[in-house]
Amino acid sequence: MDRFDLKASALPLSSPDFGTPCAPELARPLELIDPAQSPGPVVVSSPHSGAIYPAALIAASQLDAFTLRRSEDAFVDQLLSSAPELGVPLLKAHFPRAYLDVNREPYELDPRMFDGPLPSYVNSRSLRVAGGLGTIARVVGEAKDIYPRRLPVSEAFARIEALYVPWHRTLRGVMARAHRLHGQAVLIDCHSMPSHNGRAERIKTDIVLGDRYGTSCDPAVTDAADSVLSSLGYRVSRNKPYAGGFITEHYGDPAMGWHALQIEINRALYMDEATLEPLPSFEDLKGHLHQMIAQIVEVVDRPGQRRLAAE
Repeated sequence: MDRFDLKASALPLSSPDFGTPCAPELARPLELIDPAQSPGPVVVSSPHSGAIYPAALIAASQLDAFTLRRSEDAFVDQLLSSAPELGVPLLKAHFPRAYLDVNREPYELDPRMFDGPLPSYVNSRSLRVAGGLGTIARVVGEAKDIYPRRLPVSEAFARIEALYVPWHRTLRGVMARAHRLHGQAVLIDCHSMPSHNGRAERIKTDIVLGDRYGTSCDPAVTDAADSVLSSLGYRVSRNKPYAGGFITEHYGDPAMGWHALQIEINRALYMDEATLEPLPSFEDLKGHLHQMIAQIVEVVDRPGQRRLAAE
Protein backbone atom coordinates (compact mmCIF):
# COMPACT_ATOMS: atom_id res chain seq x y z
CA MET A 1 0.00 0.00 0.00
CA ASP A 2 1.36 3.40 -0.95
CA ARG A 3 1.13 6.61 1.05
CA PHE A 4 -2.47 7.56 1.84
CA ASP A 5 -3.49 10.92 0.42
CA LEU A 6 -5.89 12.76 2.74
CA LYS A 7 -6.93 14.99 -0.13
CA ALA A 8 -7.94 12.12 -2.41
CA SER A 9 -11.52 12.05 -3.64
CA ALA A 10 -13.89 11.00 -0.90
CA LEU A 11 -15.94 7.85 -1.11
CA PRO A 12 -19.74 8.24 -1.44
CA LEU A 13 -21.11 9.15 1.98
CA SER A 14 -24.21 7.02 1.54
CA SER A 15 -22.28 3.77 1.09
CA PRO A 16 -18.69 4.00 2.35
CA ASP A 17 -16.38 1.17 1.38
CA PHE A 18 -14.81 -0.15 4.55
CA GLY A 19 -12.70 -2.73 2.75
CA THR A 20 -11.78 -5.98 4.45
CA PRO A 21 -12.19 -5.73 8.24
CA CYS A 22 -9.02 -6.46 10.22
CA ALA A 23 -11.26 -7.79 13.01
CA PRO A 24 -14.77 -9.22 12.56
CA GLU A 25 -16.09 -7.04 15.39
CA LEU A 26 -15.11 -3.97 13.36
CA ALA A 27 -16.87 -4.74 10.09
CA ARG A 28 -18.48 -1.28 10.52
CA PRO A 29 -15.61 0.66 12.09
CA LEU A 30 -17.24 4.08 12.11
CA GLU A 31 -20.62 5.75 11.99
CA LEU A 32 -21.73 8.95 10.31
CA ILE A 33 -24.96 10.36 11.74
CA ASP A 34 -26.38 12.94 9.37
CA PRO A 35 -29.06 15.44 10.40
CA ALA A 36 -32.61 14.91 9.19
CA GLN A 37 -32.47 18.26 7.42
CA SER A 38 -29.87 19.39 4.91
CA PRO A 39 -26.48 19.49 6.69
CA GLY A 40 -24.93 22.85 7.47
CA PRO A 41 -21.27 23.89 7.30
CA VAL A 42 -20.33 22.58 10.79
CA VAL A 43 -19.16 18.99 11.37
CA VAL A 44 -18.47 17.27 14.71
CA SER A 45 -16.16 14.29 15.13
CA SER A 46 -15.24 11.95 17.99
CA PRO A 47 -12.27 9.86 16.82
CA HIS A 48 -11.21 8.39 20.17
CA SER A 49 -14.47 7.28 21.82
CA GLY A 50 -14.64 3.87 20.12
CA ALA A 51 -15.27 1.07 22.61
CA ILE A 52 -15.37 -2.12 20.52
CA TYR A 53 -12.23 -4.01 21.52
CA PRO A 54 -11.45 -6.89 19.14
CA ALA A 55 -10.98 -10.26 20.81
CA ALA A 56 -7.67 -10.57 18.96
CA LEU A 57 -6.42 -7.38 20.61
CA ILE A 58 -7.35 -8.62 24.07
CA ALA A 59 -5.68 -11.96 23.37
CA ALA A 60 -2.47 -10.35 22.06
CA SER A 61 -2.23 -7.79 24.87
CA GLN A 62 -0.62 -8.33 28.24
CA LEU A 63 -3.15 -5.88 29.69
CA ASP A 64 -6.76 -6.54 30.60
CA ALA A 65 -9.61 -4.88 28.74
CA PHE A 66 -10.26 -2.37 31.52
CA THR A 67 -6.66 -1.12 31.45
CA LEU A 68 -6.75 -0.82 27.67
CA ARG A 69 -9.66 1.59 28.06
CA ARG A 70 -7.40 4.12 29.83
CA SER A 71 -6.60 5.72 26.47
CA GLU A 72 -10.24 5.87 25.39
CA ASP A 73 -12.17 9.15 25.25
CA ALA A 74 -15.04 7.36 26.94
CA PHE A 75 -18.56 8.63 26.23
CA VAL A 76 -17.47 11.69 24.24
CA ASP A 77 -19.59 10.55 21.30
CA GLN A 78 -22.59 10.37 23.64
CA LEU A 79 -21.89 13.88 24.93
CA LEU A 80 -22.20 15.06 21.32
CA SER A 81 -25.16 12.91 20.30
CA SER A 82 -27.57 15.85 19.95
CA ALA A 83 -25.42 17.63 17.34
CA PRO A 84 -27.51 16.36 14.38
CA GLU A 85 -30.51 18.20 15.86
CA LEU A 86 -28.62 21.39 15.00
CA GLY A 87 -28.00 20.34 11.39
CA VAL A 88 -24.51 19.12 12.30
CA PRO A 89 -23.24 15.73 11.07
CA LEU A 90 -21.58 13.60 13.76
CA LEU A 91 -18.79 11.20 12.82
CA LYS A 92 -17.69 8.74 15.49
CA ALA A 93 -15.32 5.79 15.62
CA HIS A 94 -16.30 2.35 16.89
CA PHE A 95 -12.70 1.11 17.04
CA PRO A 96 -10.62 2.03 20.11
CA ARG A 97 -7.65 4.35 20.11
CA ALA A 98 -5.52 1.59 21.66
CA TYR A 99 -6.05 -0.39 18.44
CA LEU A 100 -5.50 2.41 15.94
CA ASP A 101 -5.23 6.19 16.29
CA VAL A 102 -6.59 8.29 13.42
CA ASN A 103 -5.26 11.48 15.04
CA ARG A 104 -1.80 10.59 13.78
CA GLU A 105 -0.05 10.48 10.43
CA PRO A 106 -1.15 7.39 8.50
CA TYR A 107 2.24 5.69 8.96
CA GLU A 108 3.57 6.99 12.26
CA LEU A 109 4.98 3.64 13.41
CA ASP A 110 7.55 2.44 15.95
CA PRO A 111 9.91 -0.12 14.35
CA ARG A 112 10.54 -1.65 17.78
CA MET A 113 6.95 -2.88 17.79
CA PHE A 114 7.10 -4.90 14.59
CA ASP A 115 8.72 -8.09 13.41
CA GLY A 116 10.29 -7.07 10.13
CA PRO A 117 11.38 -3.91 8.28
CA LEU A 118 9.01 -1.02 7.70
CA PRO A 119 8.76 0.84 4.37
CA SER A 120 10.96 3.89 3.88
CA TYR A 121 8.02 6.31 3.94
CA VAL A 122 7.11 5.39 7.54
CA ASN A 123 7.69 8.19 10.07
CA SER A 124 9.44 6.41 12.93
CA ARG A 125 11.09 9.47 14.47
CA SER A 126 8.21 11.62 15.67
CA LEU A 127 7.82 12.61 19.30
CA ARG A 128 4.54 10.73 19.38
CA VAL A 129 6.22 7.52 18.28
CA ALA A 130 8.96 8.08 20.87
CA GLY A 131 6.25 8.36 23.52
CA GLY A 132 4.64 5.10 22.43
CA LEU A 133 1.61 6.80 20.89
CA GLY A 134 1.96 6.41 17.15
CA THR A 135 -0.70 5.28 14.69
CA ILE A 136 -0.49 1.86 16.36
CA ALA A 137 -0.02 2.58 20.06
CA ARG A 138 2.69 0.83 22.06
CA VAL A 139 1.42 2.00 25.46
CA VAL A 140 -1.74 3.08 27.26
CA GLY A 141 -2.38 4.95 30.49
CA GLU A 142 0.72 5.48 32.57
CA ALA A 143 3.05 4.19 29.83
CA LYS A 144 1.97 0.56 30.21
CA ASP A 145 3.14 -1.59 27.31
CA ILE A 146 0.24 -3.18 25.45
CA TYR A 147 2.05 -6.07 23.78
CA PRO A 148 4.53 -8.58 25.27
CA ARG A 149 6.04 -9.33 21.86
CA ARG A 150 6.46 -7.80 18.41
CA LEU A 151 3.57 -7.65 15.95
CA PRO A 152 3.74 -8.69 12.28
CA VAL A 153 4.23 -5.71 9.98
CA SER A 154 1.21 -6.93 8.05
CA GLU A 155 -0.95 -6.37 11.13
CA ALA A 156 -0.15 -2.66 11.18
CA PHE A 157 -1.02 -2.23 7.52
CA ALA A 158 -4.21 -4.27 7.84
CA ARG A 159 -5.43 -1.92 10.58
CA ILE A 160 -4.46 1.18 8.60
CA GLU A 161 -6.25 -0.07 5.49
CA ALA A 162 -9.41 -1.17 7.31
CA LEU A 163 -9.75 1.67 9.83
CA TYR A 164 -7.56 4.69 9.16
CA VAL A 165 -8.31 4.95 5.44
CA PRO A 166 -12.13 4.85 5.69
CA TRP A 167 -12.15 7.25 8.66
CA HIS A 168 -10.22 9.95 6.82
CA ARG A 169 -11.97 9.38 3.51
CA THR A 170 -15.31 9.76 5.26
CA LEU A 171 -14.26 12.83 7.24
CA ARG A 172 -12.75 14.39 4.16
CA GLY A 173 -15.96 13.66 2.27
CA VAL A 174 -18.19 15.24 4.93
CA MET A 175 -16.02 18.33 5.05
CA ALA A 176 -15.89 18.57 1.24
CA ARG A 177 -19.69 18.30 1.10
CA ALA A 178 -20.07 21.11 3.64
CA HIS A 179 -17.66 23.27 1.68
CA ARG A 180 -19.43 22.51 -1.59
CA LEU A 181 -22.86 23.38 -0.15
CA HIS A 182 -21.87 26.39 1.93
CA GLY A 183 -18.52 27.66 0.69
CA GLN A 184 -16.90 26.77 4.00
CA ALA A 185 -16.51 23.82 6.35
CA VAL A 186 -15.93 23.93 10.11
CA LEU A 187 -14.79 20.86 12.04
CA ILE A 188 -15.19 20.54 15.81
CA ASP A 189 -12.91 17.63 16.75
CA CYS A 190 -13.74 16.44 20.27
CA HIS A 191 -11.59 14.57 22.80
CA SER A 192 -11.22 14.07 26.54
CA MET A 193 -8.20 14.45 28.81
CA PRO A 194 -7.36 12.90 32.20
CA SER A 195 -7.86 15.14 35.21
CA HIS A 196 -4.26 14.56 36.32
CA ASN A 197 -1.03 14.77 34.34
CA GLY A 198 1.73 12.18 34.33
CA ARG A 199 3.10 13.56 37.60
CA ALA A 200 -0.27 13.11 39.33
CA GLU A 201 -0.80 16.88 39.41
CA ARG A 202 -4.38 17.99 38.90
CA ILE A 203 -5.06 19.75 35.61
CA LYS A 204 -6.64 23.07 36.49
CA THR A 205 -8.42 23.53 33.17
CA ASP A 206 -11.88 22.15 32.43
CA ILE A 207 -11.81 22.53 28.65
CA VAL A 208 -8.96 23.25 26.26
CA LEU A 209 -9.65 24.84 22.89
CA GLY A 210 -6.95 24.01 20.37
CA ASP A 211 -6.74 26.02 17.15
CA ARG A 212 -3.01 25.61 16.48
CA TYR A 213 -2.43 29.09 17.92
CA GLY A 214 -4.94 30.69 15.60
CA THR A 215 -3.81 28.97 12.40
CA SER A 216 -6.40 26.19 12.00
CA CYS A 217 -9.63 28.21 12.14
CA ASP A 218 -11.12 31.66 12.10
CA PRO A 219 -10.88 33.24 15.58
CA ALA A 220 -14.66 33.74 15.54
CA VAL A 221 -15.09 29.97 15.96
CA THR A 222 -12.74 29.72 18.94
CA ASP A 223 -14.22 32.88 20.47
CA ALA A 224 -17.75 31.47 20.17
CA ALA A 225 -16.80 28.26 21.96
CA ASP A 226 -14.87 30.13 24.64
CA SER A 227 -17.67 32.63 25.24
CA VAL A 228 -20.36 30.00 25.81
CA LEU A 229 -18.27 27.68 27.96
CA SER A 230 -16.82 30.49 30.09
CA SER A 231 -20.27 31.97 30.67
CA LEU A 232 -21.40 28.56 31.95
CA GLY A 233 -18.63 28.57 34.56
CA TYR A 234 -16.03 26.32 32.91
CA ARG A 235 -12.33 27.11 33.18
CA VAL A 236 -11.30 27.40 29.54
CA SER A 237 -7.78 27.63 28.16
CA ARG A 238 -6.49 27.96 24.62
CA ASN A 239 -3.81 25.76 23.10
CA LYS A 240 -2.26 24.76 26.43
CA PRO A 241 -1.60 21.96 27.05
CA TYR A 242 -3.21 20.84 23.75
CA ALA A 243 -2.95 23.00 20.64
CA GLY A 244 -4.51 20.46 18.30
CA GLY A 245 -3.35 17.20 16.77
CA PHE A 246 -2.99 15.75 13.29
CA ILE A 247 -6.69 16.16 12.49
CA THR A 248 -6.77 19.82 13.50
CA GLU A 249 -3.60 20.55 11.58
CA HIS A 250 -4.60 18.77 8.38
CA TYR A 251 -8.28 19.73 8.20
CA GLY A 252 -7.76 23.32 9.24
CA ASP A 253 -6.92 25.43 6.18
CA PRO A 254 -8.64 28.80 6.66
CA ALA A 255 -7.27 30.22 3.42
CA MET A 256 -9.30 27.56 1.59
CA GLY A 257 -12.40 27.91 3.77
CA TRP A 258 -11.63 24.82 5.88
CA HIS A 259 -11.60 25.41 9.66
CA ALA A 260 -10.82 22.99 12.49
CA LEU A 261 -11.07 23.43 16.26
CA GLN A 262 -10.04 20.76 18.76
CA ILE A 263 -11.96 20.45 22.05
CA GLU A 264 -10.38 18.64 25.03
CA ILE A 265 -12.76 17.94 27.92
CA ASN A 266 -11.55 17.16 31.44
CA ARG A 267 -12.89 13.67 32.21
CA ALA A 268 -13.55 14.53 35.85
CA LEU A 269 -16.38 16.79 34.63
CA TYR A 270 -18.54 13.86 33.55
CA MET A 271 -17.11 10.48 34.56
CA ASP A 272 -15.52 8.56 37.42
CA GLU A 273 -12.03 7.95 36.07
CA ALA A 274 -11.46 4.99 38.40
CA THR A 275 -14.56 3.05 37.36
CA LEU A 276 -15.10 4.61 33.89
CA GLU A 277 -18.74 5.26 34.74
CA PRO A 278 -20.67 8.45 33.88
CA LEU A 279 -21.41 10.88 36.71
CA PRO A 280 -24.76 12.62 37.34
CA SER A 281 -23.17 15.75 35.84
CA PHE A 282 -22.99 13.99 32.46
CA GLU A 283 -26.34 15.35 31.23
CA ASP A 284 -25.50 18.90 32.28
CA LEU A 285 -22.26 18.83 30.33
CA LYS A 286 -24.02 17.31 27.34
CA GLY A 287 -26.50 20.20 27.35
CA HIS A 288 -23.72 22.77 27.68
CA LEU A 289 -21.79 21.29 24.73
CA HIS A 290 -25.04 21.47 22.75
CA GLN A 291 -25.19 25.18 23.55
CA MET A 292 -21.57 25.59 22.45
CA ILE A 293 -22.19 23.85 19.12
CA ALA A 294 -25.36 25.89 18.59
CA GLN A 295 -23.41 29.11 19.10
CA ILE A 296 -20.73 28.02 16.63
CA VAL A 297 -23.44 27.17 14.09
CA GLU A 298 -24.96 30.62 14.57
CA VAL A 299 -21.61 32.38 14.12
CA VAL A 300 -20.71 30.34 11.05
CA ASP A 301 -24.10 30.43 9.37
CA ARG A 302 -25.66 33.65 10.67
CA PRO A 303 -28.06 35.12 8.04
CA GLY A 304 -26.57 38.15 6.35
CA GLN A 305 -23.20 37.52 7.98
CA ARG A 306 -20.13 37.31 5.76
CA ARG A 307 -18.40 33.97 5.54
CA LEU A 308 -15.58 33.25 7.96
CA ALA A 309 -12.53 35.21 6.99
CA ALA A 310 -9.72 33.50 5.13
CA GLU A 311 -6.18 34.02 6.35
